[in-house]
Amino acid sequence: MFRQFMLGKIHRCTVTRSNLDYAGSITVDPVLMEAAGFSENEKVEIYNITNGSRLATYVIPGVSGDGEIGINGAAAHLVNVGDLVIIASYGWLSPDEIRGHIPKVVLVDSKNRICSEY
Repeated sequence: MFRQFMLGKIHRCTVTRSNLDYAGSITVDPVLMEAAGFSENEKVEIYNITNGSRLATYVIPGVSGDGEIGINGAAAHLVNVGDLVIIASYGWLSPDEIRGHIPKVVLVDSKNRICSEY
């Protein structure tokens, strides 16, 4: 039996851009994507710490090293510039994979620079 587990997350990042007219997705600095183990077009969940909203979308890379967390499309109705969010990915693991699984957790500062990873 496969079970679903968190694979990685960026914890308490700050939204830097919101674009209602974009087709959809969340733009993430590739440095943060790599640290969290996110792949381009991977489904992620976004948990808005500021207002409690939750949504699912997919990741697209932004400019490497700029700290961008950009909310695109309809999600811009739920998430504003300056909001604190958690971005998390999940995947299905077999019993053998579960035993050794350690999710990637990335903690950032107010400018979305990595403070620690575990």
